[in-house]
Amino acid sequence: MTARKSGSRLETEIERCRSEGQWDKIPELVRQLSAKLISNDDLGELLLGECKLQSYLKENPIKQGASPRGQRPKLVEVRKHLTAALDRGNLKPDYLQEASLLMAKLCYVEGDYREAISCYGKVTLDDLQLVGSPVYRLSMIAEAYATKGLCLEKLPAASPSLSNKNVDRDLEIITCYEKSGDIALLYLQEVEKALSAGMQNRSPKPGPVAQEQELGYFLETGLQRAHVIHFKNGNLTRGVGRFREILRAVETRTTQNLRMTIARQLAEILLRGMCEQSYWSPLEDPPTASPLDDPLRPGHTPSKDYALSRRPRVYSGENLFCPQENTEEALLLLLISESMANRDAVLSRIPEHNNDRIISLQSASVVYDLLTIALGRRGQYEMLSECLERAMKFAFEEFHLWYQLALSLMAAGKSARAVKVLKECIRLKPDDPTIPLLAVKLCIGPLHWLEEGECFAKMVVDMGDKAAEFRAKGYLAIGLVYSLKATDASLRGMQEEYQRKALGAFQRAQSLSPTDHLAAFYLALQLAVSRQIPEALGYVRQALQLQGDDVHSLHLLSLLLSAQKHYHDALNIIEMALSEYPENFILLFTKVKLETLCRGPEEALLTCKHMLQIWKSCYNLTNPSDSGRGSSLLDRAIADRRQLNAMTLPDFSDPETGSVHATSMAASRVEQALSEVASSLQSSAPKQGPLHPWMTLAQIWLHAAEVYISMCKPAEATACTQEAANLFPMSHNVLYMRGQVAELRGNTEEAKRCYEEALSISPTHVKTMQRLGSILHQLQRYSLSEKVLRDAVQVNSTAHDVWNSLGEVLQAQGNASAATECFLTALELEASSPILPFTIIPRQL
Repeated sequence: MTARKSGSRLETEIERCRSEGQWDKIPELVRQLSAKLISNDDLGELLLGECKLQSYLKENPIKQGASPRGQRPKLVEVRKHLTAALDRGNLKPDYLQEASLLMAKLCYVEGDYREAISCYGKVTLDDLQLVGSPVYRLSMIAEAYATKGLCLEKLPAASPSLSNKNVDRDLEIITCYEKSGDIALLYLQEVEKALSAGMQNRSPKPGPVAQEQELGYFLETGLQRAHVIHFKNGNLTRGVGRFREILRAVETRTTQNLRMTIARQLAEILLRGMCEQSYWSPLEDPPTASPLDDPLRPGHTPSKDYALSRRPRVYSGENLFCPQENTEEALLLLLISESMANRDAVLSRIPEHNNDRIISLQSASVVYDLLTIALGRRGQYEMLSECLERAMKFAFEEFHLWYQLALSLMAAGKSARAVKVLKECIRLKPDDPTIPLLAVKLCIGPLHWLEEGECFAKMVVDMGDKAAEFRAKGYLAIGLVYSLKATDASLRGMQEEYQRKALGAFQRAQSLSPTDHLAAFYLALQLAVSRQIPEALGYVRQALQLQGDDVHSLHLLSLLLSAQKHYHDALNIIEMALSEYPENFILLFTKVKLETLCRGPEEALLTCKHMLQIWKSCYNLTNPSDSGRGSSLLDRAIADRRQLNAMTLPDFSDPETGSVHATSMAASRVEQALSEVASSLQSSAPKQGPLHPWMTLAQIWLHAAEVYISMCKPAEATACTQEAANLFPMSHNVLYMRGQVAELRGNTEEAKRCYEEALSISPTHVKTMQRLGSILHQLQRYSLSEKVLRDAVQVNSTAHDVWNSLGEVLQAQGNASAATECFLTALELEASSPILPFTIIPRQL
């Protein structure tokens, strides 16, 4: 009785070691077994044969595509043990089957594939029991199916005339691999379950029990080979279905890396090879005929054609999330992969971990690249930048991840942070001129960091020949920085100095790249700002020869023609440009001004009405001032058409200048804050979406108000101004327009108060300063009027109406010589003054 209990305990221990792959303990256990139970010598031979075969494969792992190995001394010993166990015939049926499976596996390792298939013929694999089998036997059966599939692939195919037999053979190979994969998952789940139970039943201690189970070549082949063959045969439906089956199985520690790889591969297929029309839900049966599959390939079956008595456990429950489209599923898979990549990241920099760290980084980089594709398609740059921020744990000295983060921050509108990240990219790749150029683009665009922009632009220029064709772009960037600095400068001497530097930089850019239309265009724009009209016309025509449909070049040509008082020609150019860019609001604002002069204010009002219709068709927004009533020009029903960011518009804070500068940025922030406070006091309905479209709408109403003022219709002008005030109650442009209406009504004090309030928000708004100076002149406050007008001249020395008003004030004070000089300056400037300032055209890289 004691011997039986001892033998039973020993067999249990042997079974546990076989399940957990602890082959080094088997010889000692076999010795104990042989000493206690003499009749089990054949079992000992089987165990020793298995132990030596597994040890050999651990020391000499098989690699994909390896040639037949032939016999080895250690394998000769394995064959002796297995032959002895099989020839004596004393083994129980279950052990006899195991010996045959091991012999077939040995034949494959030795390269004798036909013999291996012969061995499997003696054991009917489909009849082997999965229910109630020991855990180790599940592994043996899974390996057997995988080995059979490998042997069938290695053996030459039948004659081409026997095409049906070839199809059947392909299906048999795929079925072998799929069965192997399913049983392998079941085996790994059972091993983990047994290990968890063992850890709970005894005190936890370090040792082989706690080690992670290794998949091994045969189990890994069973899990990974089926979908490869499906994709190779053009059967994407079955391949995607196989991926999903593996991913739905309950996870084990051993399959974590495999799951991450499969999730990433499936996400790539969903992004690259599947559209919304061919997508089906993971919980639905795949379509019988799918456009994903190659119709010329025979033997496609939409679902499994086999059944197993026991299957791996899958995740189930009532509240499981199920994706409804291909991008959603791809994103879910990639976020899971990203989580696993971050969890398993190897961050140690010691030499011993170098290879593991490189593999970890490469795996994570692939996931983040796919996330960039998936989120970039949907414009989800905010989410992408957050994902890439999590990748920074990998990113030490890794340029690719830093650069991806910088681009995502740029796209998400986080310009200040993007510049900081680009600085790190420049440190990692100092010879790449495109990186500082991107930084310049942000600095002279949304940030208006002109000093930093100048430093980045000089980096490109200083690279010399290394920058190659980008050197011209570097000079272009420097020219734009100086041009914007000239706009910001408050002293006329500084303005002229920066304009001279900007012209020099643009000329150098144009000489380095004579075929670049931007170099010719910005040189023309700078000449126009400096009022060198004939020279500017020559270069803008050159820019249009290089790029005939460039909207800014066409706009500049129109403004230059208006500066020469060819208003009808200018209007024709604008209409030609609008035929190409019908939704460009800057062109439409210029058209309103030209139509007022050429065709009368009624035509200009029709253009304002057209602009409101375009605004409605472009932006999916609801006007907070709407209360169910129609406007004075048209009923405002909002329709969705396209994204908000596709247009370039002048900054609403200063319609006179399209390029953002320091004072207008400060004024914009002040008026935005005040408008939000005023709106909150008037109404609880906030403006929806970004401010940019609302600023555009306010400009449209203000242009309409200006047209009504020119028609001497104060009531209609007041109504239009009020529409703009409903959007931005504290905008200095709204207050300026109210002052204009008050002047039209003859209410001088009201006009003066409006102008003073506008200047308190934007102290450098030249139009307001000019009108306030004129009002003070009317009130005979000559000294104060002179001061306001001289300040206006300092801000914009080319404003002819300011010089004219200053001359009138000086004349009233009896200073005839100074007044004459001002009038002459006004006449000279008016002769080259465009319908709108040249700076309404955006200056950006």
